Amino acid sequence: MWFAGPAPLFHTLSHGALRPGFHLERGMKIGLFGGSFNPAHEGHAHVAETARMRLGLDRIIWLVSPQNPLKSKRDTAPLSERIAAIRPFVGPKDIISDFETRISATYTLDTLRALKARYPGVQFVWIMGGDSLASFHRWRGWVQIARMIPIAIVSRPGVLMKSRLSPAARRFAHYRRKEREGRILSGLPAPAWAYLKGPLHNISSTALRAQRKKVAEGETPPSL
Repeated sequence: MWFAGPAPLFHTLSHGALRPGFHLERGMKIGLFGGSFNPAHEGHAHVAETARMRLGLDRIIWLVSPQNPLKSKRDTAPLSERIAAIRPFVGPKDIISDFETRISATYTLDTLRALKARYPGVQFVWIMGGDSLASFHRWRGWVQIARMIPIAIVSRPGVLMKSRLSPAARRFAHYRRKEREGRILSGLPAPAWAYLKGPLHNISSTALRAQRKKVAEGETPPSL
């Protein structure tokens, strides 16, 4: 399904092909925020909203991964539950998408190729938290991704030095743009990336899953 806010925006054609249920015009600045969102939380909303404001985005597409290949299937909630949990955190023009499931994409590289082919005139920028930058070199085709699309990294607590010293940050150090250039980032030729600093939000999906596990086992966890 495709969602813009709470309303479904995905349609299936009679011959079985899929078409987007939303319209993206040439020149639009679109943030792509991918992840398992297992579960979504205020930290994700903080990353998305920081990117929206600092990059001057028209909207953000939340790309919900069917299964992160770097994470356990056993610990991943069903896709429908993760999509539903995102809705309270999206902006009014944002889209929640299971596009990767629809095209049977396991890797971000394949997703980006499909979106850029479908919308050649759109200015896409990939959004990630600083914690994802620290492990970005583990993604399949991470060098190709960096050369395919500008990337905005939003600061996250506890990973500042780890992310800045990561293999990806070192590999593309000469392509880092100043933070004040955020509003032109989506229109720059890749590779191009910027680190966006701001108030840090401590909540994480890992902490939430641990809290839910304690509740299921009858314990009373401390508030996050």
